Amino acid sequence: MRIQELIIKNFGKFSDKTISLRDGVNLIYGENESGKTTLHTFIGSMLYGMERGRGRAAATDTFSRYEPWENPNYYAGAVRFVCGDRTFYLQRNFDKYGKSASLICEDDGEELSLEDGDLAALLDGMQKSLYESTVSIGQSETKTKEALAIELRNHATNFYATGDEELQLDGAFRYLKEKKRELDQEEREQELARQEKRDAVENEASYVWRDLHKLQQELDEAEDKLDRAAEERKRNQKQREFFQKRIQEEERQEKARPKKWRVHPAALIAMLLLLIFAIVMLEPPWNYLWAIVIFLASSLYVWNKMKDGRRIQSEPAEENGNEEETEEEYFDRTEERLRWEADRIREEYRDKEIRYENLKEQLEELNEFETGCETLRKKREALQIAEKRLRVLSDQMQKEIGYRLNKRISEIIQELTGGRYEKLLADDEMKLFLLKDGRKITLDQVSKGTAEQIYFALRMASSEILYEEKFPIILDDAFAYYDDIRLARILEWLSGQGCQIILFTCQKREAELLEDQGIEYHYVNLSE
Repeated sequence: MRIQELIIKNFGKFSDKTISLRDGVNLIYGENESGKTTLHTFIGSMLYGMERGRGRAAATDTFSRYEPWENPNYYAGAVRFVCGDRTFYLQRNFDKYGKSASLICEDDGEELSLEDGDLAALLDGMQKSLYESTVSIGQSETKTKEALAIELRNHATNFYATGDEELQLDGAFRYLKEKKRELDQEEREQELARQEKRDAVENEASYVWRDLHKLQQELDEAEDKLDRAAEERKRNQKQREFFQKRIQEEERQEKARPKKWRVHPAALIAMLLLLIFAIVMLEPPWNYLWAIVIFLASSLYVWNKMKDGRRIQSEPAEENGNEEETEEEYFDRTEERLRWEADRIREEYRDKEIRYENLKEQLEELNEFETGCETLRKKREALQIAEKRLRVLSDQMQKEIGYRLNKRISEIIQELTGGRYEKLLADDEMKLFLLKDGRKITLDQVSKGTAEQIYFALRMASSEILYEEKFPIILDDAFAYYDDIRLARILEWLSGQGCQIILFTCQKREAELLEDQGIEYHYVNLSE
């Protein structure tokens, strides 16, 4: 990647200013307060945008510090750069009310999308934190940031595990953590739902069981009543048979006895005397007429008496037969009612029994549901194992990437120190130390200038390991603690890296040393 032009429309103290840059070393000179740091910030803001702070932080954030001095509502700029033999024009409007950005390929006019990650792809995925920890070095900021250590661990594990350093280790850990959280939450929700469902089913099963017990009691009572009715019917039947036999015996004895007149003899004598009196005492033919009348009346009287006698004799048998028929109907109705009641209870009992069995099946299904919760717990354990293995893998590959990093920073520090130090090592937390004559030397044991060289070596080596793309190295008065010898060596090293160098300085010794070493450079004077 190579920056061709910085088009500052309105940013900080600059307005309508264009600065052209070239390949190789670009030396931007400016006295104090000339805008060197403003230009440095402008480059980073163009590449990564500018976010406003919140609350009190907004008063001192980057947006507020570099808000245009004149016409602050017009807060914009552009940068033209080359990436992969293609020229791009990136334009941003930082105004808080009209914030916008556009990216155009000037070779074919294609408009790219920042939202879809086209700019991030051109930057090889380098995030702002890594940009500030590697190729962008501000005043007194040679020391690296924590983000560099994290990114190096990501790169180590990702490249070893997949051969693709673009996959993020931190992202994998976050994913595993999120999945564990989701599984824990799902497990809790399912366990709660299972318990609520189980409580509901158990409560209903308890009610159904109570109903079954009650129905069984009712059925036992109904069957007992039916049995008692049958026994009573048998007893009644025996009593009827007993009385029937007695009646039959009495009838047989009655038939065996001589027939008794059913007309009183005195009545017969009176009728006979009356007939004789009519014949003797009355004149003919009235005597015969009255005799006939008396005879007919007597005959009718006798016939009625005989009829009444036969009716009275037959009434007990008829009454007994009717009584037997009424009792049979009563017992039939009673038994039918009791059988219907028993059948109704049995039917209701069967329904309740089926419902109870269904509830038992539901409880068994809930036990299987509990097994599903166990499956979730096993998945969570699997995620924990995956995280543990990923950490082991990370540790293993940190050693491998550490070897590559230590090899490269040792090569760089050897060049920068003229061979005084040949071995520079970094641990897992990016804590650096030198090895010399078998002795470990920490950074607080060396001079400030040497410490600055060590941090610079770490930044450059990390940039080479993390990204294939060669980014411009931007240095804003980064060599204040360097003497001329150290500065000459680092300028020589920078010029040989084959990438664009943008060096901001308030001193003239950089230009003198570049000329003394015959290193070509493009000079920009901000004071003019």
